[in-house]
Amino acid sequence: MIERLDEAAFEACLPELAELLVDAVEDGASVGFLAGFDTTAARAWWLSRAPAVASGGLAVWVARTDGRVTGTISLAYSDKPNQKHRADVVKLAVLRRCRGQGLGRRLLETAEQTAAATGVTLLMLDTETASAAETLYQRTGWQRYGIVPEMAADPSGVLRDCSFFYKTLA
Repeated sequence: MIERLDEAAFEACLPELAELLVDAVEDGASVGFLAGFDTTAARAWWLSRAPAVASGGLAVWVARTDGRVTGTISLAYSDKPNQKHRADVVKLAVLRRCRGQGLGRRLLETAEQTAAATGVTLLMLDTETASAAETLYQRTGWQRYGIVPEMAADPSGVLRDCSFFYKTLA
């Protein structure tokens, strides 16, 4: 089951969202954090997003399996007057033990469908080059428009290339 979180549900999910983000970092995902990232820091990071969730500037979905959060994806809507037609896909993550079941694809489809339904016609994202996430985006019709060498460090501190993607929505 995939559900969009309102403000109250978002705050109730903070512990599980924190565990999910820590799991991604421990697995080597380049999602903005370095090794040693713990659930306290992850919870604080998610909590800092609460005002954007409350204002509607950030839409957050979770996937649940047997009642537990097993994946997440977010859409960050642009606050610029000349970019109301676009949004950024951020923090797509699936627990390691739940991968390979199409959950990431379903989360991505949910975000894309909601974006289109709300008038968004352009989605953007970035991800580590040659990662499993990059493969998912390529397989689901996203267009890579560039690679920036050594843009961000992976959790172990090694600089990695970053691929930038867009998708035009009908």
